[in-house]
Formats: sequence, C-alpha cells, structure tokens
Amino acid sequence: MKLIATLLLASWVGLVQAQIEDLDAHTGKLHSLQGDTPLQLNKDAERLKDPVKDQGIQDRQYIHQPPLVPHQIRGYEVDLKVNRCLACHGWRNAASRNAPRVSPTHFETRDGMTLGDISPRRYFCLQCHVPQTDAKPLVENTFTPVESLR
Repeated sequence: MKLIATLLLASWVGLVQAQIEDLDAHTGKLHSLQGDTPLQLNKDAERLKDPVKDQGIQDRQYIHQPPLVPHQIRGYEVDLKVNRCLACHGWRNAASRNAPRVSPTHFETRDGMTLGDISPRRYFCLQCHVPQTDAKPLVENTFTPVESLR
C-alpha cells in the first residue's frame, strides 16, 4: 500500500513540475496554443495559409504519406454530392488536365474489393491531402524522414 501511495505521489509531483515548467514567468499563466483566449471561449480560426507556389510536387517524408496538394483549394466543394478534386484527378479527365490520377487504392474497400468508382472511405480527399504551405510548426518538431526517403 505504501508503495502505491509513493508511486501516486511521485507521478503527481511530476505532473505539477511539468505544469510549472510551462508557466509564464511574468504572468504565472500556462502557455497555450490558444493564446490568451479563455478555454470556455472559441478563438476565431486563423486565415488559411497561402500554398507554396512554383515548387512542384514536394517529396514525401514517410511511407504511405498522402501527396500534398501543390495548388490553392480555397472554395473547392467536396461534399456528399460534389467532389471538385475529381474534376481534374478522376481517371476520365486527368490526362487532359495534366493532373495526377487518383490512386487505384482509392477504389478499394476495406475488404480489398475493387469498386467501379471511388470508395466512400476515400471520397473526402481533404481528410488526408492538404495544401503545401510554408506554415511554421506550432510546436517543436524533431521528425526526420525514414532513411530510404532521404
């Protein structure tokens, strides 16, 4: 019982110490990505970053990383009835639009069945594919790509 109490106390002290390290020395407040906005209020979203221009398609950083979108997508409609991405990237139009075709993997179900059209689980492109930007990281990042992609 004493061992459990000691472990609980040690973990609590560790949590408190981690929070103290995040305190602003001048105000005594915790740092937050939300800034000074109280948690009970919603902060307005920042303006969308402009896409990186004239850099072509950027290299991927890990195996199975979805390709980044090298163009502006602001105003693109992607909902249950319309998918503007497929106007250029669908197999029918890709060659004439000089756009990469949707991967054949996007026509497969979870069970590996090949469908005649985009699989519903792959229909909402912007869940995985995001525009290239030069946005600065929100937090420190020490990620390095896998050796085979360097």
